[in-house]
Amino acid sequence: MAPSLTSLTDDALIALDNLADRASGLVNPTIRLGVTGLSRAGKTVLISSIVHNLLNGGRLPLVEALRSGRVSKVRLEEQPDDAVPRFQYEDHIDALVRERIWPDSTRAVSELRLTIDYQSASGWNRLFSPGRLSLDIVDYPGEWLLDLPLLSQDYRQFSQATVELAGTGIRRELARDWLSFAATTDMDGPADEMTARRLFEVFSAYLKACKSDERSLSTLPPGRFLMPGDLEGSPALTFAPLPGLPDTPAPKGSLRAMMERRYEAYKSVVVKPFFRHHFARLDRQIVLVDALQAINRGPEALQDLERALADVLGCFRPGHNSFFSSLVGRRIDKVLIAATKADHLHHESHDRLERLTGRLVDRAIKRIGLSGAGFEVMAIASVRATREARVKEDGHMLPVIVGTPIAGETINGERFDGIKTTAIFPGDLPEDPDQMFRTLDSDSPDLPDINFVRFRPPALETGPGDIKLAVPHIRLDRALQFLIGDRLA
Repeated sequence: MAPSLTSLTDDALIALDNLADRASGLVNPTIRLGVTGLSRAGKTVLISSIVHNLLNGGRLPLVEALRSGRVSKVRLEEQPDDAVPRFQYEDHIDALVRERIWPDSTRAVSELRLTIDYQSASGWNRLFSPGRLSLDIVDYPGEWLLDLPLLSQDYRQFSQATVELAGTGIRRELARDWLSFAATTDMDGPADEMTARRLFEVFSAYLKACKSDERSLSTLPPGRFLMPGDLEGSPALTFAPLPGLPDTPAPKGSLRAMMERRYEAYKSVVVKPFFRHHFARLDRQIVLVDALQAINRGPEALQDLERALADVLGCFRPGHNSFFSSLVGRRIDKVLIAATKADHLHHESHDRLERLTGRLVDRAIKRIGLSGAGFEVMAIASVRATREARVKEDGHMLPVIVGTPIAGETINGERFDGIKTTAIFPGDLPEDPDQMFRTLDSDSPDLPDINFVRFRPPALETGPGDIKLAVPHIRLDRALQFLIGDRLA
């Protein structure tokens, strides 16, 4: 059994929060949907597309309530949490549709309420249900989710795990400055603020180098070191793991004691409030995964994605909520792991992307000893940036995708300006992902050669007023039916 992330006091406070939520839900039925993902997986784009398609009658044939005409109205409403920033949907959809640029990445928690008026499919339910469902979408960085396992680790365990990981593969070179400085630091000498700050700086530089586009590594706690926000410069963020920590109490007033105290402060000030006020109140969850980017970056990035997925999925306890359990210990009863950017492949490889991601999830679940119950895997594109075509080459017809590469993208030596449209052969994923994963664990891994290009959002017709034409997507309706379809029955 995985160690508990919370104390009895935390559990009591969470139970009170859930009681308040349920009392409110008796008047206004609500689903709290968490949306997160690992770096650059497209959380902001997904939420914007969901909201825009629901508001503007987008093509969502697999959402049964929409297909059968039982939904009468969808509208944005004021969110219930005044202390949480609003997800700026209008700004993001304007960037996507009018400017054709991808919106900024998620930097903090934000929220948006979408209310759906519908008629129940059951005549009996229509007598008792108001036929209204509020969907509270909670957007938060995946890096914050990767912090939750820290709640069950003390400073020594955290340091040991971080140092061990830093000694593998490309991380060994990236961590050299941090580990070199830490090795020359007298951990049991007097606590010194400048030494603590220098340790934080070289450790943060290591994390940022791991996250860079060239490496695309995913397992990078503590998450706030990469996006400190208003805590930048605070003692709760001015610490770093140390190598070779002894299994003895830290001397009073020592640097080691300072590091331990600040690590515990980080958990108290940053991680626990996020867990209590946001994560522990979720009903459903979608986790976005950019498996194509990891494959494109090589075996180490793919292995690190699997490690990060194990840490992420270990935070969830999918299962059915009884009325009593929902009051005192809410469970996330549905978790969707979505392989994003399916539009970067021809549709012939979409099922392969889904199977490959499913195998990645299976390996992650096996790593942490969970069952697969409650987890669903899909390949989607929140906004479809390409169209498909076929071109003849050397007497053979090749399936290609057509789109506008982002300015600065280079294909076969040609640098694109963000205006010119081009066709590329994206490559093929293997039919049998097991074969690829077998080689991944060997000394000579064999990953598919994917031609990964970043495209601009598609050009849509817009008038001088509101943007009404819903953005195109791939399988967004299937994802929505899985996540909320039962609550619209």
